[in-house]
Amino acid sequence: MARRLEVALERKAIVAAAFEVLAEHGLDGLNMRKLAARLSVQAPALYWHIGDKAELLGLMADFIYVEARAAVPACAGWREWLLAFGRALRHSLVSRRDGARICATARPGKASDPADRARAIAAPLVALGLDQPRALSFQASVISLTLGWSSYQENGPMHDFLGDMLDFDTSFELGLQALVRGYSAASLPGSTSACPAI
Repeated sequence: MARRLEVALERKAIVAAAFEVLAEHGLDGLNMRKLAARLSVQAPALYWHIGDKAELLGLMADFIYVEARAAVPACAGWREWLLAFGRALRHSLVSRRDGARICATARPGKASDPADRARAIAAPLVALGLDQPRALSFQASVISLTLGWSSYQENGPMHDFLGDMLDFDTSFELGLQALVRGYSAASLPGSTSACPAI
């Protein structure tokens, strides 16, 4: 148990250092050699904790999602949670260089039990009244919208092209609210009423 905790703490330090390297060199410049130098260790030492760069990127993506979920305040309903999560995720993505690229391309981390992971991801929305399939589906749609907007925002030429026509913050908020509003109460088991406007 102590060894498992030690490895977890070391991985946390490695991921933090990886974000520092990312900020300086971007995703294309992030490699195990630079990461090892940042940690003042030899590159082979990293492989005791991280299998390869693909696993590292998965851990970095996991960190971004966990950070966003932790930033969501207590919510009275599932629509409110989805809106808060979308905003928090966008903040986590755009506040880091290439954050959207990492989350869009990283290999998901290995889970000992995928069913347990699905339950954990759905849990905040299940607690607010959704069943698990809808909780996962609605959350995936919000993530997809947020990743798309964040990818445009961090892509220099596309950012400049769109920036001449619209305001990123306003347009993202309009899209997020329209998406969440589109999930009607009829989507819930046993309900036929329309959802109230947000």
